[in-house]
Amino acid sequence: MMNDKTASDGENISRADAIRDMFSAIAPRYDFLNRLLSLGIDRGWRRTLTRMALKNDPAAILDAACGTGDVSLALRHKAPAARIVGLDFSQAMLDLAAVKIEREQAAIELVAASAEDLPFPAAEFDLVTIAFGIRNVVDKKKALAEFYRVLRPSGRLAVLEFSLPDYAGLRLLYNFYFFKILPLIGGLFARRSAYRYLPESVAKFPSREEFVGWLKEAGFTDCRYHSLTFGIATLYLAEKLDKSTYSTF
Repeated sequence: MMNDKTASDGENISRADAIRDMFSAIAPRYDFLNRLLSLGIDRGWRRTLTRMALKNDPAAILDAACGTGDVSLALRHKAPAARIVGLDFSQAMLDLAAVKIEREQAAIELVAASAEDLPFPAAEFDLVTIAFGIRNVVDKKKALAEFYRVLRPSGRLAVLEFSLPDYAGLRLLYNFYFFKILPLIGGLFARRSAYRYLPESVAKFPSREEFVGWLKEAGFTDCRYHSLTFGIATLYLAEKLDKSTYSTF
């Protein structure tokens, strides 16, 4: 008989496989539907992420859950000298990212792997970004620990994710659109189940304060968040402490 841990591990693997298969299935329509369903606002959110994440000319950047490569390419434009690695668990998404990267002749490495088990040594990157991806990771705390591990001292983590609006009235309208309208529109072009999953996963995501607590639990310092577009999205920033700057007495 399997013990509880083995059963839990098996359930997590099954969930991760199901999420990966879902995103692989909608990959050809992913960019189109993002623009349509967000009315193009998602582009501005990604620009904000890129602008606020970069500091001190990072030498190496990991863009986790890179999808079709929009953030990776934005980072390439803003940090032309940096080594940039785009990582995603869906090969279908990476294949689409590769087409964009080749079209722009951008130097970006693409790696198929999970955020929970990064195939990199410790202290490999100065910046780790993840846009609308942490919500889809089964073991989010393990992914945050992995981000911390691969960051160099004084490195930065930037997490962009959907959230619930700040104002109660707007939240009612948002929930109506998110739970009723969005699955109908998305279902015209892709799997309707994928666009039922989206609002459900946002609703289950921890509050801003709780997620900041998770960042601190993973070892990060100077953890803060910025509400975007009345709270529809949230940008979290956190630092890996450079312990060499502190001395003990």
